[in-house]
Amino acid sequence: MASTIEHIVAEYGQGLRRVAAAYEADVMLQEDLFQEILLAIHQALPALREKDRLAPYLYRIAHNRAVSHVARAISRKKGEAGAAEEVQEGEEPSPEKVMIENEQANHLANAVRRLPLSYRQVVTLYLEDMSYDDIAEALDITQSNVGVRINRAKQMLKEMLS
Repeated sequence: MASTIEHIVAEYGQGLRRVAAAYEADVMLQEDLFQEILLAIHQALPALREKDRLAPYLYRIAHNRAVSHVARAISRKKGEAGAAEEVQEGEEPSPEKVMIENEQANHLANAVRRLPLSYRQVVTLYLEDMSYDDIAEALDITQSNVGVRINRAKQMLKEMLS
């Protein structure tokens, strides 16, 4: 399977955007981060050896680029707290329902952003319906470590959201 950047955007674009949103609250900076992720993927594609392991490979690149993005932002803006709320898309029949769903999604996204990095990475991939094996491969950790981090992150999120 020859993976082109167009195929990757079509197949994994929304998941990669969610990874960017997990690390960056500002919508404009999310887009910048998404573009950085795509550029890094495009540059790294020739090094992909196991074509059937594309998803973990892409998400590992995305997380690494996102961590670099956050580190650069912190060094640029020491002491300055971050920014605008993430805007969620969605069309529902009832405006009230849309407002409630957007508020819940923003609340969850903000809670995920407050998780320690190791838990944030695992939760973001877990929310993309990746298997424990793929998450472990993407983050270069063991499957049991994935399970432990997911359980701890769920507990932290439960406390933050209650």
